[in-house]
Amino acid sequence: MTSLALENVSVSYARRQALVGFSDLVKPGEWLCLIGPNGAGKSSLLRAIVGTTSHTGRVLIDGVALSSRPQRRRAQLVAYVPQTPVLPPDMTGREYVLLGRNPFVSHFGSEAHHDKSFVNDILARLDLESLADRKLANLSGGERQRLVVARAIAQEAPVLLLDEPTSALDIGHQQKALELVDKLRREHGLTVVSAMHDLTLAGTYADRLSLIHEGHVVASGTPTEVLRAETLAEFYGVSVNVHTEPDGAIAIIPRRSS
Repeated sequence: MTSLALENVSVSYARRQALVGFSDLVKPGEWLCLIGPNGAGKSSLLRAIVGTTSHTGRVLIDGVALSSRPQRRRAQLVAYVPQTPVLPPDMTGREYVLLGRNPFVSHFGSEAHHDKSFVNDILARLDLESLADRKLANLSGGERQRLVVARAIAQEAPVLLLDEPTSALDIGHQQKALELVDKLRREHGLTVVSAMHDLTLAGTYADRLSLIHEGHVVASGTPTEVLRAETLAEFYGVSVNVHTEPDGAIAIIPRRSS
């Protein structure tokens, strides 16, 4: 069970400040979803956490600064699904997902039977068996995205970062991927931070939302507290109805302007 603490994390590119003083504590097994318009700073925060962009402030795993740990240990602790992943075209789907086991393979070693069985199980649970032996170059964008999510899950890290993980997926595969992530966090205490544009999905799966606008957190709390029509109108410039189901699920329904 692993917690993720973010202390005053800021990111700047040249003269533009993309993220200003983000602080939060994501508890073990909790799902925090970052929402906000394009360019708000969501992806910058995820890249700061994983260490692929320069930042100020601190990122701590169970109270220890992630930057103080060796690179191999960081990969064992944090898995990351980027928004625009670069995939090696000549690899098969199974080979690519198996890369998620690399942090646990000894130097000059190879994947064990357990690693291969674990990957095969993930491929089956995400309905990816038909892609296992196909080259990545021959797959659609949605198929590749599903394999990227599978690789991150195969990494078996206690913290999972997802940057628009379902943007290229149809509704059925969106649900399968997010349901598996949700099952893993409930059964194994997986700590999840995601950035999502689909507010209905964000409200369905996340425990808490942070709405970021121009690098600043402008609203945070439960989906019911954040996904309010007036809040979305102010920061997204949209007119919507917010519908809440009896079980608490929230649907964001756009309204026509005329």
